[in-house]
Amino acid sequence: MMVNKSIASLPKTLALAVLCAGALVHVGAQAQSGTGRIGFVYTERLMTESKLARAADEKLQNEFSKRQKQVDDMVKRYKSAREKFDEDAPKLADIDRTRRTRELLDMEKDVQRMQREFNEDLFQRKNEERAAIAQRASKLIEQVAEQEHLDVVLQESVWTSPRIDITDKILKLLDK
Repeated sequence: MMVNKSIASLPKTLALAVLCAGALVHVGAQAQSGTGRIGFVYTERLMTESKLARAADEKLQNEFSKRQKQVDDMVKRYKSAREKFDEDAPKLADIDRTRRTRELLDMEKDVQRMQREFNEDLFQRKNEERAAIAQRASKLIEQVAEQEHLDVVLQESVWTSPRIDITDKILKLLDK
């Protein structure tokens, strides 16, 4: 009863961490006794070091380079117009100053919109490419786990022993 009260008083994330740690200790004890085997994969390495990931990066670079140049050009035009306005503002009549201020505000909104749309589209495409790599890697991880008779394959940890790391095996299979 006392344990339940003390667990209930802990913040949810800490309680979850304690429960996960307990589960890992149990799995680790099984692994040491020979009844369970663990593998580990650094998923970020799969997303950065594999040939598929490099090909996806190159594909995205080619796909978005023209739009990136358009965004950069628009930013340069805005900055140039802003600098010109800052120089001319003291000499302008109130009506012209107000008109050019509105034009600059509209131009700034267009630049921000263009940058936001570019970033959203790029982010979406990166996620699509990463999802395709992750799906393929997941199938390969399952194959390796079955071949090596692993009971569990982890993808997140604070520290991992190199002897349970199967990342290089998965990278080799991804690159075939």
